[in-house]
Amino acid sequence: MKRICLTTILVVTVVALAGLAKAQLFQPKMKKPAELIHKQEPMKVNQNLLKQATPDNTRIVVSIPKQRAYLMIGEEIVADGPVSSGKRGHESPQGHMRVLEKDPNHHSSLYGDFVDYSGRIVRAGVSARADSAPSGTHFAGAAMKWFLRLTEDGVGMHIGILPGYPASHGCIRESVDGAKLFYDHAKVGTPVDVGDF
Repeated sequence: MKRICLTTILVVTVVALAGLAKAQLFQPKMKKPAELIHKQEPMKVNQNLLKQATPDNTRIVVSIPKQRAYLMIGEEIVADGPVSSGKRGHESPQGHMRVLEKDPNHHSSLYGDFVDYSGRIVRAGVSARADSAPSGTHFAGAAMKWFLRLTEDGVGMHIGILPGYPASHGCIRESVDGAKLFYDHAKVGTPVDVGDF
């Protein structure tokens, strides 16, 4: 009786495992995380219009749904580059704004790292408001190169990581070449429209 019971359990287990293996063989292969991140189209520049672009005749339009920024002369697109706007809970402000400040080597006063006396990062990705500095460290603000300030509370456009979706704390991140081009063709007072365009 024991032998029959053990044989039955063994057969049922083998059949179940074979079924599980078969199911895994015929299911779609699971994608790697890197494959799930949307690769954005690189920046496109109309070279003929770029020759005409000056800080006096340009404006900037940022499309939140498309995750693109456009340097415009009138209704014509001079440059069209990828961006990463604010993530849920830190959405980028929308509406009509103007560039309030230009700073080629800006650093965040809110987000950054805690570093020790030699400059070694002890704790990365911290908020100066929410996190306490470990003993022997100080706050070093995140670099925001080619910064165009859009709001009084620090939201702007600058170089940053572009994962293909909204991921910032409110700023509009740009590619290296995009941030420099937009910076060079904007001035304090340049109109910037951010929204569902």
